[in-house]
Amino acid sequence: MPPIADYKTILHEVLIPEDRLQARITELGQTISRDYAGRDLLLVCILRGGILFLTDLMRKISIPHAVDFMAVSSYGAGVRSSGGLVKIIMDLQTDIRGRPVLLVEDIVDTGHTISRVLDFLHIREPAQVDVCTLLDKHERREVQVPITYTGFQIPDKFVFGYGLDLDEYWRNLPFVAVAKTGV
Repeated sequence: MPPIADYKTILHEVLIPEDRLQARITELGQTISRDYAGRDLLLVCILRGGILFLTDLMRKISIPHAVDFMAVSSYGAGVRSSGGLVKIIMDLQTDIRGRPVLLVEDIVDTGHTISRVLDFLHIREPAQVDVCTLLDKHERREVQVPITYTGFQIPDKFVFGYGLDLDEYWRNLPFVAVAKTGV
């Protein structure tokens, strides 16, 4: 499917503007820096949606930390979490045994994906695994998952921008937007 040429044709509203995103990410970075001071922190980003959040967040974390990546699939062509099988497409390169891990995610909605990723990571015996999500659609939660750091609670609407895609496009927008109904 060719990309939508102008995101404004599918934009209902800007839910979280760039300045609010950056202010909250600064706060999260400061809190994470305090909470993990003196520890060998590993940030694990869930690709692809979490990449913009990760890059901004890691610049706001003032303590030394390493970064690794995972890619998982749990979404089909639609706009809702499938809640089905989560497949690990790209695994970590770092040994996490005995190490504190902060899982950096773009959005948690039903909880199925993050729950399965947490199960997968716990098998590797890290010292701890915490979750930092930019967006939390708590009203869609089907599986309760522990979220240590949350950027924003958002309503049950389809969002895109700032790492979140609309059919793999428009991740590059500097804000989080709500798509028009029916998109």
